[in-house]
Amino acid sequence: MMTQALSGMRVIDATQILAGPYCTMVLGDMGAEVIKVEKSPGGDDTRRMGPYIDGESHMFMMVNRNKRGICLNLKEEEDKQVLYELVKTADVFIENFRPGVAAKLKIDYETLKELNPGIIYCSISGYGQTGPYRNKGGFDIMAQGLSGIMDMTGEKDGKPVKVGIAIHDIAAAQTAIQSVLTAYIHKLKSGEGQYIDVSLVDSALAWTVWEAAAYFGEGQLPKRNGTAHRAAAPYQGYATGDGFILIGAANQKLWEKFCLYVVDQPQWLEDERYATNSLRNEHALQLEVDIENVLRTHSSAHWLALLEDNGIPSGPIYSYDQTMNDQHIQEREMILEYEHHQFGTLKTLGFPAKYSQTPAKLSKPAPRLGEHNEEIRAELGL
Repeated sequence: MMTQALSGMRVIDATQILAGPYCTMVLGDMGAEVIKVEKSPGGDDTRRMGPYIDGESHMFMMVNRNKRGICLNLKEEEDKQVLYELVKTADVFIENFRPGVAAKLKIDYETLKELNPGIIYCSISGYGQTGPYRNKGGFDIMAQGLSGIMDMTGEKDGKPVKVGIAIHDIAAAQTAIQSVLTAYIHKLKSGEGQYIDVSLVDSALAWTVWEAAAYFGEGQLPKRNGTAHRAAAPYQGYATGDGFILIGAANQKLWEKFCLYVVDQPQWLEDERYATNSLRNEHALQLEVDIENVLRTHSSAHWLALLEDNGIPSGPIYSYDQTMNDQHIQEREMILEYEHHQFGTLKTLGFPAKYSQTPAKLSKPAPRLGEHNEEIRAELGL
């Protein structure tokens, strides 16, 4: 039986909603022992977000697999002592309180490192632990606004648009994962723990590398551009006779093949407006009109087959149900079925990274509220 990569790591998860729970879910998928500490009464706020299965939130179950759960009221001294005992046994402690709250509860880094000098303590918040916005409430949508990502998303002449998924929450989760693992490697080498400050705004802002290059290099502001690329054409979604497809003929060779063998428009190769990638990008709106006038004459399937035959990057624009039913998605095991002790067979998302020696594993479903209270207290001798 293969040993998982993070087997032996113990993580105390004092987070809720999405960013923190997603981070600890991934650590649990890779073999870490994750103990989720939920507030008492009520638990994680996600428990009150639908859809529900017999009263249990499916959203909660989706991001809290591979964890055991305990309920604690950290304003009560007895429950706080339970948390302290857990911290003494842990490698990692992750929380997403607003700045200052952990200190008021006496579960901040300075307090916990006295109990466990090797603890890796990660705080996830909207704006970070420093700076003038540190005390503001920070949900994903506010982070999308502040980072500039919302302003660059949407149709060219339309309103700013929120990215369809909670991109800043997931960006913060991914930043926390890589930061915790980096700190864990350092701990294995030196025995030292440390404090990590992760914010939603910083995490997704760090992903805007091309936009930053244009801004720092030439003062260019990223603009709303629909599905189009900021520097290449044709590279966007186009309307066909029965829907939309994506085409990425983003270099000269691909452009020439596209004109000659896909749309049968050799005259475009003589058009001065379309002679180079820079000129095509400059005239992208007219190019879009010209391309769609041709593509509307046949179905998406017709064009995708021609594009594929000629080696031009292309693809469909799926609705989510089409994604879930796509053969490639299913063969890549991105949809898993598992048995829940209360609800029977359920589905969840699979693991995006495929490891040859230390694969991720779904070993347990999300805990019911306080499910492991007695079990964990007994292990601590309480």
